[in-house]
Amino acid sequence: MTDLLTFALLCFTSLFTMINPVGVIPVYMALVKDLEPGAARRVAYRAVFVSFIILLVFALAGNAIFHFFNIRIDSLKVVGGVLFFILGFDMLQVRLERPRQPEETLNQFVEDIAITPLAIPFICGPGAITMVILLYRDAPNIVHKVVFLLSVALVILLTGLILLGGRRILNMLGPSGTKVMMRIMGLIVMVIAVEFFFAGLTPIVREMLLIPVKS
Repeated sequence: MTDLLTFALLCFTSLFTMINPVGVIPVYMALVKDLEPGAARRVAYRAVFVSFIILLVFALAGNAIFHFFNIRIDSLKVVGGVLFFILGFDMLQVRLERPRQPEETLNQFVEDIAITPLAIPFICGPGAITMVILLYRDAPNIVHKVVFLLSVALVILLTGLILLGGRRILNMLGPSGTKVMMRIMGLIVMVIAVEFFFAGLTPIVREMLLIPVKS
């Protein structure tokens, strides 16, 4: 029982830290600032639903998908690092917004920004995807796997609740505080991006140079 609780705590804390729902708030608010409250809530609902499905798919079939396409997790880290760096730079410049096109319906706009960049890559980034693949693979039995899936659902639920309360948080900060928070989170995202990039690139370069990777 103690081992199960320890595993559950590991799953929850690892995923919550990797997703970092509080850090997603400025991104969410920048994307929905021109929307009515109802439409903004739909963006949050859609984003967390898509995120849950993506994490579920990668947890259950991530290893098989990577093996089928001959993709390495290290490659995912490199690509994710580049993408994160670009988005982090936009946050640092406080220009992370997606204007609605004249020919675009409200439903299309809501669905588009909910999936990219909110669900992918800010909620379901390379770190979260890698984490669910590894945690599910390391779960020793069906009970641990069920606990892991419940932990994923709980983290996603909390992420949705935090996003829905994001407007209140940013209203307390005010316009200046919001810009400062956006720039700070942009800097953090860029640092995380660099870490992911080199964490994925290092094993690839070592393999190219025929240098054995230490276990």
